[in-house]
Amino acid sequence: MSEITDIKQQQKREDRFSVYVDGKYSFSLARDQLAQFGLKTGRQLALKEIEQLKDSSSFGKLRDLTYKWLSLRPHSEHEIDEYLKRKAKDETQISKIKEELKLYNYIDDSKFARSWIAGRSAVKPRSKYRLKQELMQKRVPKEIIEEGLKAAGLDDMEAVKEVIAKRRHRYKDEQKLIAYLARQGFNYDVIKRALNEED
Repeated sequence: MSEITDIKQQQKREDRFSVYVDGKYSFSLARDQLAQFGLKTGRQLALKEIEQLKDSSSFGKLRDLTYKWLSLRPHSEHEIDEYLKRKAKDETQISKIKEELKLYNYIDDSKFARSWIAGRSAVKPRSKYRLKQELMQKRVPKEIIEEGLKAAGLDDMEAVKEVIAKRRHRYKDEQKLIAYLARQGFNYDVIKRALNEED
């Protein structure tokens, strides 16, 4: 048997605690994990318990990293899968984190698609085609993308007119303007109608 000889709050990570066993650093745990396992100085630990706690330690670190990454912006389920595969090799830990993320609605492609469409459209007008391509790159299912675009009520005609108004000074030549708008994913017929209405 081994004994917990000290538990110290980390200076750089106040939400994590370093656990010392038999006078030596052994592992660290998040505050909620420390409470969950009821660890305190003087507690006796079998070797198997120490190994399980070390496993919980690596899970806690992975969980913290994942939540920090998710706080930067919403992500699709595919992006989350790829992130977890890069950060962890243990399939059990990955499955456990995914279950937790689903429980707290961090994994929800419908919610992600709506958020992506709203966020990207707010920055600048975009064609529905361009938004669809962006979401497909993030492996969001087509039916979910279509639902999100329909719910957003986007109008390519309004969007292309807005882009034309902003870019007209830069593209004096109409053919170059048309080519630019086409690269943005706008349909040629929509572009021509918008230009005709402008005239």
